[in-house]
Amino acid sequence: GRNQTQPLPMASTTKVLTACIILEDCDIDKVIKIPAEGVGIEGSSVYLKANEEFSIRDLLYGLMLRSGNDCAVTLALHHSGSIEKFARVMNERAAAMGAEDSYFANPHGLPHPKHHTTARDLAVIAAHAMENPAFCEIVSTKYYEPRGYYNKNKMLANYDGAIGVKTGFTMEAGRCLVTSAERGGMKLVSVVLNSPQMYERSAQLLDTAFENYHMTTLCNREIAIDKCRCLYDFIYPLTAAEEEKIVILTDLVSPLPTIAGEFAGQMKIMLENNLLFSQNLYIME
Repeated sequence: GRNQTQPLPMASTTKVLTACIILEDCDIDKVIKIPAEGVGIEGSSVYLKANEEFSIRDLLYGLMLRSGNDCAVTLALHHSGSIEKFARVMNERAAAMGAEDSYFANPHGLPHPKHHTTARDLAVIAAHAMENPAFCEIVSTKYYEPRGYYNKNKMLANYDGAIGVKTGFTMEAGRCLVTSAERGGMKLVSVVLNSPQMYERSAQLLDTAFENYHMTTLCNREIAIDKCRCLYDFIYPLTAAEEEKIVILTDLVSPLPTIAGEFAGQMKIMLENNLLFSQNLYIME
């Protein structure tokens, strides 16, 4: 990262969080009527009309593929009843995800004096969103036939392994892009804010990460550790240099139990002085 904690406006990449909240909290097959407040929003639009009926699923595709600000307002009003209340939910949910330096004032990212995030925070939010299969399905779709929506994100067509997620642009924020790509079982998220060459820069960041990091199995539940076993595999992305610095520590009870399956202690996987993972150990069968 570079300047990854600098607060910046983020334009329509805001909609990553909006979509995530809607998917987590709403029935996306529910059909709703478009309110008058959701019509005629400035900027990108799918040109909703008052009292039209759309499923929440359709509105999410309009939000993420066409960047519809009218979709964003309609979804926020359906969820919370007002933009202000939805913004409070956005800030609560972002904080819970670990986004520490962001403030959301609206669901679409149109300019607002307090609306900002950081590249790090937006990466954290996007990584959380990409854990949701429905979100992944939406943002990886190039063309949504039921409504005739084409995806604005050119990375899907031009970058090997790209699977999402969202473009953004305002004069204030500049060109912004959140990208996710997957190769060799490793899924990455990159974020660029106010980057004139957003596609090229995102490709460089992802290429560097794919070249230098590899998914590395650091513990395997099938392999004994001091006559004990763990319950979970742990696989982590590491560079070759980092892999040499991995230390696995065990803290076993004394005396060790003799009955299979009994608690035997704990293991910790360390990268230099950083704890990556810990779990309990049990006596082998």
